[in-house]
Amino acid sequence: MSTEEPIDLTVYGLDGGDSNNVTIALAMNDQYDRGDMAWVLVAAVLVWLMIPGVGLLYAGLSRKHASAAQLWQGILAVALVTFQWFFWGYSLTFSHSANAFIGDLTNFGSMHVLGAPSVGSALVPDILFYLFQLVFAATTGVIMLGGAVERGRLLPSMVFLFIWSTIVYNPIACWTWNSAGWLFKLGSLDFAGGGPVHMSSGAGALAYALMVGRRSGDHGGKMPHYKAGNVFFVALGTIFLWFGWFGFNGGSAVNMTIRSVYAAVNTNLAASCGALTFCIIDYFRKGQKWSIVSLCTGAVAGLVGITPACGYVPIYTAVPIGIVTAAACNYAFDLKHYIKIDDGLDVFALHGVGGFCGNVMTGLFAADYVAALDGLTVLPGGWINHNWIQLGYQLAGCAAILSYSFVVTCIILFAIDKIPGLSLRIPEEAEHKGIDDYDLGEMLFEYGIMEVIEAGVEAKRMSKLPHEVHAPSSDGENAMQEESKP
Repeated sequence: MSTEEPIDLTVYGLDGGDSNNVTIALAMNDQYDRGDMAWVLVAAVLVWLMIPGVGLLYAGLSRKHASAAQLWQGILAVALVTFQWFFWGYSLTFSHSANAFIGDLTNFGSMHVLGAPSVGSALVPDILFYLFQLVFAATTGVIMLGGAVERGRLLPSMVFLFIWSTIVYNPIACWTWNSAGWLFKLGSLDFAGGGPVHMSSGAGALAYALMVGRRSGDHGGKMPHYKAGNVFFVALGTIFLWFGWFGFNGGSAVNMTIRSVYAAVNTNLAASCGALTFCIIDYFRKGQKWSIVSLCTGAVAGLVGITPACGYVPIYTAVPIGIVTAAACNYAFDLKHYIKIDDGLDVFALHGVGGFCGNVMTGLFAADYVAALDGLTVLPGGWINHNWIQLGYQLAGCAAILSYSFVVTCIILFAIDKIPGLSLRIPEEAEHKGIDDYDLGEMLFEYGIMEVIEAGVEAKRMSKLPHEVHAPSSDGENAMQEESKP
């Protein structure tokens, strides 16, 4: 890793932005370490896998007639948020001349995003940081869309995602990660997105569920609850997420140092402890049966909890972070029955509550020597360093992000629902057939897996019978018998 001061590109008459002048290309590259750049690029690609991974997870947790819509939204989020980020999302979040609340339009249309040292870290150029943060924005968006599972129309969700990314995600990410942001200046710590990614998406999903209303049917006064429609998709989506999270957290050091490796180790340990904790709690709470869904949900809970803390806390604290977050999320799954909001995929319980737990424990366990492992960062730590005020900073960030995301999301959805043609919810009569039939016209599985297997077994059995026993005939059974005579 290069520790030299960034080269002053103004001597070349430019600031690292768009240019046809190739004479500064060597200077732009020389100020960055190739190892740092390679790692952050790889990390961005790993995080990209998480976006369809969320779609797969949601498709597996949904009922069969709504699973294709969840996968569609997982892929849609890549395309739509990529355009929003190009259009003005990056500029509103990470422009060099941002104010304490939001960036300006200096980089509108991705203008002047090239080789200048980025706002996130002077060790990588703008264009690389642009890509790395783009996949964070898309992941956040697809997590949030899970709030309207099985009844939210797809066209309004596209409009909503673009607006939500602009008015909710971009400001919150600016507060937290832009050096001009008010939470950053306050001293709130968030290494990889406990606030901008998880709490904002969790609160946004809760607002989405509230505004579209509960799913139809009589459920005895409680919120609807159904078994996962496809456990294989749940496991596959979790594998994508766990794998991608190494880039999500490890890449957030924005360099290739011991701190980046440390964050990856913390990530895996917390996920493992979360998976074990959630699965064991569910074993005793739900009839003493082991569950793949519980194991996967616990792993995600542990990953969410360690996200804001992984680059700040000692390894041994990843164990209580994973355990406490998974336990809190497990019991938070019951919240929807008390607040009467049909958060069908428990997005708020997993990401809102999980992100809150992780942010609070970051204030407790952040250690100055862990942050210093990149050779650059100096901070006073948390309670473990007797910096008692740090917990207050963390709680301030949690309160601001949760309340802002929930309230503003409700306002956005209320306005969209009033626009002709953009009603948020599918008709109740269409809900019984499923959103896949209503909005997509195609199913993820036209038949269930067992039906396909049974049909294959039957076809194989029939293929082994003599030809005359099952050969078709237009003359009926008697004609077939006549044909079989010598």
